[in-house]
Amino acid sequence: MQNTPAPAHAPASPALTRRDRNVIVLLLFSAFVVILNETVLSVALPPIMDDLGLVETTAQWLTTGFMLTMAVVIPITGYLMGRFSTRQVFAIAMTAFTVGTLICAVSPAFLPLLLGRIVQASGTAIMMPLLMTTVLNLVPPSRHGLVMGNISIVISVAPALGPTISGLVLSIAPWRFLFVLVLPIALLAMGLGLRWIQNVQEGEPKPADPLSVVLSGVGFGALVYGLTGISGGGHGGDAPSGPPMAALIALIVGVAALMLFVWRQLILQKVERALLDLRTFASRNFSVAVALMVVMMGAMFGTVVLLPIFLQRVLELSTLTVGLMMLPGGLAMGLLAPLVGRLFDRVGPRPLLVPGLAAVVLGIAIMSRVPEQAWLIVVGHVIMSLGLAFVFTPLMTTAMGSLPRRLYPYGSAIVGTVQQVAGAAGAALMVSIMSRIAAGVAADGGSAAAGTSAGTSVAFTISAALGVLTVVIALFIRRNPLDAGDAPVGGEPAEPAADEQVRAA
Repeated sequence: MQNTPAPAHAPASPALTRRDRNVIVLLLFSAFVVILNETVLSVALPPIMDDLGLVETTAQWLTTGFMLTMAVVIPITGYLMGRFSTRQVFAIAMTAFTVGTLICAVSPAFLPLLLGRIVQASGTAIMMPLLMTTVLNLVPPSRHGLVMGNISIVISVAPALGPTISGLVLSIAPWRFLFVLVLPIALLAMGLGLRWIQNVQEGEPKPADPLSVVLSGVGFGALVYGLTGISGGGHGGDAPSGPPMAALIALIVGVAALMLFVWRQLILQKVERALLDLRTFASRNFSVAVALMVVMMGAMFGTVVLLPIFLQRVLELSTLTVGLMMLPGGLAMGLLAPLVGRLFDRVGPRPLLVPGLAAVVLGIAIMSRVPEQAWLIVVGHVIMSLGLAFVFTPLMTTAMGSLPRRLYPYGSAIVGTVQQVAGAAGAALMVSIMSRIAAGVAADGGSAAAGTSAGTSVAFTISAALGVLTVVIALFIRRNPLDAGDAPVGGEPAEPAADEQVRAA
C-alpha cells in the first residue's frame, strides 16, 4: 500500500485516479453513517425516558452532550489532520464512533448511554472536516462544485432520514435497536476504509499547545452549553423569569475563554504552531461566507427545532408522521445537490446563493403562518429545503476554495465549529421567543396549544427576517478565480493557488 502522498492531490487535469475516487467514496459513505446518527435519536427520547426512568431535563443531555462534544472536538481537528496521516485520522474517527455506538447499544442506564453519545460525537466531529479537507486536496478547482455537491447530499439527506428511520424502528423494536442496526454498518465502513484508504497527506510531528486545547474546550463547550440552556426560563403557564443563571455564567466564561483563545492563536500562528490558524479570515470570501453561515444556520436550526414541537403539540401528530413530513424536503435537497454542484462550476456562487436564500425566506414565511393544514407545512418545508440546496454547496465550496491548501484543515474546522455554535444560538433564540409568547398567551387565559402556535408564528417570522439579511450578505460573495477552471480568470490574482504552488515546489 502506497503511503506517500501522490502528485494526484494537486492534479493538473480534471480526471481523478481510481485511488482518489475510492478515497472520496469511502469517506462519503462513512460520513453518511456518522451524520445519520446525529438525528436518529431525536424522536427516541420519550421511549428512553420511559425505559430508564428519566425526566425530560436529564434525557435532553443525550442531545446537549452530543452538541457540546462536537463543539469541543471540531476546533482541534485542524491540528489532528496536520499531525496525523489521512488513514490515521480516519481510524481515530471511525473507531471512536464505533466504540460509542457499541456502548450505547448495551447501556443499562443513563450514564453509560451518555458516555456512548459523547464517544460517538468525538468521531462524528472529526469525520466531516476530514472529508472536506481530503476532497479539496484531491479534486481540481474546476470540479470542486460537483464533488462538494455530493458532500451536500450527505449533509442534507442523512439528517433528514434520521427521524424517519428512528420512527420506523421504534414502531417495531426497542430504542437500543437504533444503535444495534448502526453498529454493523459502522464496522463495515471502518473495515473498508482501513483496507482501501490511502494517505492523501502524511502527518507532521508537532506538539499541540496545551493552553490552546484547554481554552478551546472551555470556550466552545461553555458557549454551546450557555446557548442551549439560555431558553430554559419559564415552563407551562408561568412567565419566563429570564435565562437560567448557569447558562448566563457559561456564556460569560465561554466568551472570555474564546477571547484568550484567539489571542493565543494570533501569537502561535507566527511560529506555525496554532491549534486553529486564524489566517483563514485574511480571505475576504472566506470571511463573508462564514458570516453568511452564522445567520443562515441560526435561522435554519431555529426552524428545524421549532417545527416538530408545533406539529406534535398543536397538530398532535405522531413522531413517525412528523418524521415522514420532514423527509420530502431532505430528499429534495439531496437529489438537487449534484445539479447545483455542476451549476456552481459553470456560473459561480452568487447566481445560486441569492435565489436560493430567497427560496429559504419564502419557505420559512409560509411556515410562519403555522397553518393547520399539514400539507401546506410540507410545501413550505420543501421550498425551504430546495433553497438550502442552492446554498450549501456554493457556500462551502467558495469558503474553502478561497484558502491555500495548507489552511484547508483549519478552514474546515472553523466551518464545522460555526455550524454548531450558530445552530445552538439560533435554536436557543427561537425556542426562547416561542416560550415567552406562549407564556403570555397562557397568562391571558389561552390554551397551551394556542400559545405554542402563536409563539411559533412569531419565531418563524423573525427567522424569515434573518433570512432576508443573508440575501444581502450574499451580494458580497465573489467567485474564486480557480473555480472557473484550473487557471485564473478575469485578471484576478490567485493568491492561494500561487502560495500553494510555491510550497509544493
